[in-house]
Amino acid sequence: MARNALLLIARLLLAALFVPSGLQALSDIAATSSYFAGLGLPLPTLAAWGTGLFEVTAGSLILIGFQTPIVALLLAAFCIAAGFIGHYHQGDDPMLSFLHQQMLMKDIAIAGGFLAHAMAGAGAWSLDGRGFGIAAPK
Repeated sequence: MARNALLLIARLLLAALFVPSGLQALSDIAATSSYFAGLGLPLPTLAAWGTGLFEVTAGSLILIGFQTPIVALLLAAFCIAAGFIGHYHQGDDPMLSFLHQQMLMKDIAIAGGFLAHAMAGAGAWSLDGRGFGIAAPK
């Protein structure tokens, strides 16, 4: 019971980061696109739409615990990629550089949480636990 409760809490906390972030990106595509253009990404508007939709969809799937091992692996890769694209060697002054370094490390840590979910699965209190998805081995 405690394991399932902790896995549910972990899923809620991770989804609380990705679903609102994706909704924010989608609610102001121009600002998100401008941010991506500033990072030098090609097709920044397409990247903004793709990122927002991915964050909302994947965050929601983690929240309900559906296809958790697969979605968790995709989100781990997303976190690593986003961390390095958005924060590696960013910032012109020492304080801004320090903040970007901390944000990169945060993204790497979140990826670690998703890797743990890929191994542990979503737990019994999820759609995966009810036999609707791909559950991690016990």
